[in-house]
Amino acid sequence: MKKSAVRVRSRTSTRIKPPVVRISHAGFSYKNRGALRDLSLEVEEGDLYGILGPNGSGKSTLFRILSTLVLPGSGDVEIVGRSVTTDPGEVRRSIGVVFQSLSLDPKLTVLENLIYQGQLYGLSQDLLSRRIAHSLNELRLEDRRGDLVESLSGGLQRRVELAKGLLHSPQVLLLDEPTTGLDPRARMDFWRFLNHLRRRERVTVIVTTHLTQEAEQCDRIAILDKGNLVAMGSPAELKETIGGDIVALVSKRPETLRKQIARRFKIPTTLVDGELRLGVKHGVKLIPRLTRTFSGLIQSITVRKPSLEDVFLERTGHMLEERIKG
Repeated sequence: MKKSAVRVRSRTSTRIKPPVVRISHAGFSYKNRGALRDLSLEVEEGDLYGILGPNGSGKSTLFRILSTLVLPGSGDVEIVGRSVTTDPGEVRRSIGVVFQSLSLDPKLTVLENLIYQGQLYGLSQDLLSRRIAHSLNELRLEDRRGDLVESLSGGLQRRVELAKGLLHSPQVLLLDEPTTGLDPRARMDFWRFLNHLRRRERVTVIVTTHLTQEAEQCDRIAILDKGNLVAMGSPAELKETIGGDIVALVSKRPETLRKQIARRFKIPTTLVDGELRLGVKHGVKLIPRLTRTFSGLIQSITVRKPSLEDVFLERTGHMLEERIKG
């Protein structure tokens, strides 16, 4: 699998409204290290948009820019028509933010945390009471309103974070690695509540993640690596670029098998964790030809549909998990 440039397919529907978020040639550097390089993308109203990448990819820097914690070093970012550079105050009124680390006061109750948040946004007592009641009901937290946050499970704390982020009815909800530290069941529950809320609240959601399973649930995703945008589109569109199927082979002599496949079939392969991977159309039809030709070299062979992990590998030349560990 060889590296390729970002390929973007246009959506079939004609957009009438302007994008809710427009990122134009945004860049940012820490000292002499480029954390984000010439990034441009748009997020449409109502989208669940994923920013997928490993640690060091630039997604956290992008999140800090979107949430107005830092200004872009170059280019600009507009949220609901307001620039984070020239009008950050108005941008903050339009966004809700759920940070990766807990931003709740653990010594206060659920209700006290929400009251404090609403007062920071200047909500009237009547409006705040209605919004709190609505949020607690939507997130099934009514019976926890008097509980101290520190007594809640990680999953429940994340639901309170969601309630807090949506309390002032933002148009855009930003979430930075929101399921960090949650067990698989709590992670599934969180995403179920998130999808429910974005439909009910009619809010656009941007979420950063290093988990391909979470990115699969997004309408569209942008894949970042080392500060660069390497792919963008819907999960289905991106996986279609791989070639149809992934054929994986295990061999005691993978390099020998790799060279012979290239010479005989002219198909590029990638060696990942001792496994040779080929991106091809009609992988099932290729298997008999491979087993007949290289029966002495192949220990096992499987075929499957491409994943977002395969997309990342094809665009960057390395695995997503490798970058996380490194």
